[in-house]
Amino acid sequence: MAFPIRSAADKVCGLFVFARILDKIRLEARGELPTRYHVGVIEGKRTFDDRLCRFLRVQFDDLKSRVLAGGTDEEIFDWCLQQGFEPDAEQIEIWNGFMQKRGWNDAASAGLEAQKIAAGLGERSDIQTFFALFDAEEGRPS
Repeated sequence: MAFPIRSAADKVCGLFVFARILDKIRLEARGELPTRYHVGVIEGKRTFDDRLCRFLRVQFDDLKSRVLAGGTDEEIFDWCLQQGFEPDAEQIEIWNGFMQKRGWNDAASAGLEAQKIAAGLGERSDIQTFFALFDAEEGRPS
């Protein structure tokens, strides 16, 4: 059985992370989100959910309401563009590059190592980014 949350590397309209957040919102609403996952903004922390909403200039609670109203991923993405801001191809490329490398030699490296240890993957030197950690935890090949 496939893991119920898509990889952070799965794209919607060219953008990393968006599909994963939509999955988490939908699973949480059905009471099916695995307990180790958070959804939304956590006070004092820069989560992927928070970063994506800041990038698209939409409030997480508004995005959540829109997702729960229904529609395809692409329709929800279009809604975000109408409500917030429409990044151009270069901005999406920069976003994707930043997110894809998060945890590798940056300010999030210590957090990545702590999460690897908590997941029982502390010895895995091949896991150098959060994307790789998520995929390893969820049984996806790296």
